[in-house]
Amino acid sequence: MAVNGLLTLGRVKLSDLIATDGVPSDSYKLSVSTLSQSLAQYSAAIIQFSSSDGALLRSGLDSARLYFHQRPSFPDAIQSDDAREWCRTSGYYADPQLWQETYDYRPGLTPPDEHSSSNSVEFLPPGALPDIFALLGRAARGILDAISFYLNLRSSPFAEILDNVPLRDREISSSVLSVCCHARPSFQGAHGQMGGLYEDDDHHVDKSLISLVKSDKAGLHIRDFNGRWVVVDGDLGPQEAIVFPGLALYQATAGYVNPALHRTDTSSGMQSSMCGRCSLTFKLMPKSMTNLSSTEMRAAGHGVESQFQLPVLVDDFMQRSYTTDYILNKHGYQGFGLSSSQDGSVMKPTMKRKKSNNSRCKPLPPSKRLRLEAQRVLKERVQDIADKKGIKLKFCNLKECESHVHDVDSPCANIRMEIGWPPGVPFVHPHDLPNKAKMGFLEAYEPGWTATQDLDMALTESGRGGSQHSDIM
Repeated sequence: MAVNGLLTLGRVKLSDLIATDGVPSDSYKLSVSTLSQSLAQYSAAIIQFSSSDGALLRSGLDSARLYFHQRPSFPDAIQSDDAREWCRTSGYYADPQLWQETYDYRPGLTPPDEHSSSNSVEFLPPGALPDIFALLGRAARGILDAISFYLNLRSSPFAEILDNVPLRDREISSSVLSVCCHARPSFQGAHGQMGGLYEDDDHHVDKSLISLVKSDKAGLHIRDFNGRWVVVDGDLGPQEAIVFPGLALYQATAGYVNPALHRTDTSSGMQSSMCGRCSLTFKLMPKSMTNLSSTEMRAAGHGVESQFQLPVLVDDFMQRSYTTDYILNKHGYQGFGLSSSQDGSVMKPTMKRKKSNNSRCKPLPPSKRLRLEAQRVLKERVQDIADKKGIKLKFCNLKECESHVHDVDSPCANIRMEIGWPPGVPFVHPHDLPNKAKMGFLEAYEPGWTATQDLDMALTESGRGGSQHSDIM
C-alpha cells in the first residue's frame, strides 16, 4: 500500500470516465487513476453526474419518500430468504429485523404500470424508475470499463456476462434498482435498532459487480483498507452518488478488486425526518446462466491463485452464503493495491505475475471435467433453446425429480418436452446430476460428444504423475 494516498474518497466526473475511441485522454487516465486509488483505499468512490442527471436522481428520492410515507405501518410482504430467487425480486417487500423497506424495479419482470389494477394512490410505485435504471446502468458499465482499463484488460471484457442492451423479447434483467427506506418511524420494524448501534458482525457485502447508491441522508459506512469504518456519503453534493465493488467483481478479477463491506446507520435519519433514510441502489449483476471466470485476468498477465482457477456458474455463486470472515481474511491484501511514483503523484496497480518456476498445472479429475463440460453445454445449448422459446429454467430438486422423469403429468414435464431434455435424466441443474446422468445430458445436447474418450483422456493424463501434464485452465 502506498504511503502517499488519497486523504478522502476520490471524486470523479462520470463524463470523464466514459471511454472514447483512440488514444486515452489525460482526463480519462487521471479519472481512472483517481477511481482506482479510491477503490483500493476506501473500497468506494464518489461519482459526479451532470446537473440534469442529478435532478433526476433527486426527484427519484422525493418520490421514494412519498411512496414509503403512504405505506401501512405493518409490512404486507416479508423479504424471502430463498437464495434461488436472487434474480426474481420485484415490487415491495420488507425486512422488519433490519427496519428496512424496499421496492425493487427489475425490467422484464416489474410491470410498467403496477398500480393500474388498483384505484388507491398508496399503491403507486416510486416515479421515474425506468429512467433512473437506465442512467445508473450506463454509469455502472462505464465504471466497470474504467476498472478494466486500469487492470490492463481488453475493452468490455465483461460484456458476455452482462444483460443485453436493450433487453431482448421476454428477457428479464439480472440487474436491479432498489428503492430503499431505513427506519421509517411509522413502520413497525425492529425498534431495538433505533439507536443505530452496531454489533461486531453487523455488516454486509453485495454480490454485484458494481453498486451505485444515492441517498438523501448520510449513514452509509464502508470499511477501508486499514479496517476503519468510514462514512462515505457524509458530504455528498446534489449531483453525486457512491460507487463500490461487489463480490462478483472480486471473483471475476481473481481477487484483485476487493468487495466493499458496508453497513447503514439509521439513527440520524430517525431523529430528523418523518420518512427515515431513503436511497436509490443500482446493482449491476451478471446473468444467471453465465460463468465468473479469471480468463481475462490471465490473458492480461495477472497471476491467478488456485481458488480462482476454475470458472463458477453465476447462479451457483449467488446462492452460496459467504461468511464475512472469508472476506475479512482476504480484504486489503489482494493485488488491486497501489504503488506511488517517485513524486507520489501517479499511482499504478501492483500486479501479480505468474510464477515462472511452477508453470505446470495438474489435470482436473474426470468428475470435475465432466461437471465443467455439463455447465458449458447448459450455457451454450440449453439456455439458448430456452431463451428462444421464452422459457425460464427453474430446476427441480434431485430427490423429488427422480419420480418426475417417468410421470407425464409431473410439474416439469412440459418444460422437459419443450427443450428436449433427455428421457430418464432428472430435470435438475447439471452440476447436481450423477456422472452417468451428466453423460446422458451431454450426449443429448451435443451430438458427437464422446464421454468415454473424454474420460479416458483425463484418466490417462492423471496417471502420468509427474512426467508430462497438459495445461488445463
